[in-house]
Amino acid sequence: MVGGEAVVGDVVGDVVRESAQAGRLVVWEESARDGAQAKTLMPAELRVRVACEQGRMFGGDGPRHVVFAAGFPAVCGEEFEAVRRVAVEAEGAVSVAAVCRGTERDVRQALASVRGTAHARIMVVVPASEAMAQVMVHRGAREAFEDAVALVKQARDLDDRIAVDLCLADAARADHGLVAAGAHAMTGAGAGTVILADTVGAQLPAETAAMFARVRARTGPEVVLGCHLHNDLGLGLANTLEALRSGVRVASTAWLGLAERSGLPATEQLLFLLAHDPDRAGPLVGAEDGGRLWWTQPDLTRLPGIARSVSAGVGLPLTVTTPIVGTGVGTISTGTPFVHPELFQPFDPQARLGITPTVVLTHLASARVVTAVAARLGRDLDRAQARTAMAWVKSQAYRTGRAVVDEQSFAAYLDGLAAAAGAPERGAP
Repeated sequence: MVGGEAVVGDVVGDVVRESAQAGRLVVWEESARDGAQAKTLMPAELRVRVACEQGRMFGGDGPRHVVFAAGFPAVCGEEFEAVRRVAVEAEGAVSVAAVCRGTERDVRQALASVRGTAHARIMVVVPASEAMAQVMVHRGAREAFEDAVALVKQARDLDDRIAVDLCLADAARADHGLVAAGAHAMTGAGAGTVILADTVGAQLPAETAAMFARVRARTGPEVVLGCHLHNDLGLGLANTLEALRSGVRVASTAWLGLAERSGLPATEQLLFLLAHDPDRAGPLVGAEDGGRLWWTQPDLTRLPGIARSVSAGVGLPLTVTTPIVGTGVGTISTGTPFVHPELFQPFDPQARLGITPTVVLTHLASARVVTAVAARLGRDLDRAQARTAMAWVKSQAYRTGRAVVDEQSFAAYLDGLAAAAGAPERGAP
């Protein structure tokens, strides 16, 4: 019966539980699994590469800080093999999880896809609200929770070296007393973490804080809660911060925000936000010291490279407005930011991300900007030439209808400008 189970204690060797209970952050990476519902398909070799690179951000503590949701083995044979490849080839870099529905067949299949590898996990999706339970399993939420408790026990009996996690779908609209009782019972049966999902991304930050406060008030410290908060209202990151402030330390994210509909909080944004300035991160998530969020501080200079790999691999271009890893980061195109760049950026892109600042020619360019770009192209301009070139740049932008002026065209124009300057005046001997 839900709520009537005694907690049996931690799963031996569950580094995710250990990390969360020690106050360290665990990123539950969803770009390969939930990202598929964003109409993207991440090939197996890309999943392996992203998992390994993400783990390397934390050195040897990758499995303690990253759970890589490798996929949903029940989709098809190819998906099963992709999950298996990640489990085997990314072993030791991250904790690898296979995701499944709450049926015995799916659970057995998920276990098989990760069996025999270090830090292996499965995540069983369980409906939490009455409406979701009727749609997913044609039963009530209480019955769905009781079935989940039985499945956790069965999975632990089948292979006690594989951790079992639960994702409670539509927890945001569920009876939070029932959710707390279910989380307690699932943990008592041997679950590692219980993730509460705002499946439709409709929560506001205050509502997220209230949900986790209610559930945590009815469970003990042995219950490790996580969050999976969608971004449909553009509040996924803000809601995740509220969950972290409440004490949650397992947070679902995805590279570039890839996930169903409007996605999840972007992995690169959450990691950067919490790691680039530890003194500010602590109060942001209810910790005395932001540095204590990590066993090993993440190497943030790896963020742009991983993001570019995901972007190229799934066909989702990075944009000029994409935070942290977008094409606009570290770019300057106007006069005052060119002279005082530190006044117009929240962090040093070179020091924090390894991104070298770049001056870009646009219709807003000043004479100084034009002169700097010309110098980079190996051309020296005097003041008069700079003003003439600036006028050409602005005219070119409006003529083409594109803000950024192609540097090859600019170089050709400068060559012509130099040739004209060197030619003798008409009529001269």
